Amino acid sequence: MIKVVRGNPTPEELAAALAVVQARAAASAPGGAAAPPPPPEWSTPTRIARHALPRPGVRAWARTYWPG
Repeated sequence: MIKVVRGNPTPEELAAALAVVQARAAASAPGGAAAPPPPPEWSTPTRIARHALPRPGVRAWARTYWPG
């Protein structure tokens, strides 16, 4: 928050001062407003469930751990 201690600035002067402060803050920030990096591949749910699950049926329990 910025507070005017002395004087009576016009709205244009105050806007110019705030623009300078914001530009300096943006220039000194490391990396600016970069997007966060994507999550690593090992944590994606598609890696775990690459194959379709067995359909329910009489021997569905037997096919749970054996592909094919």
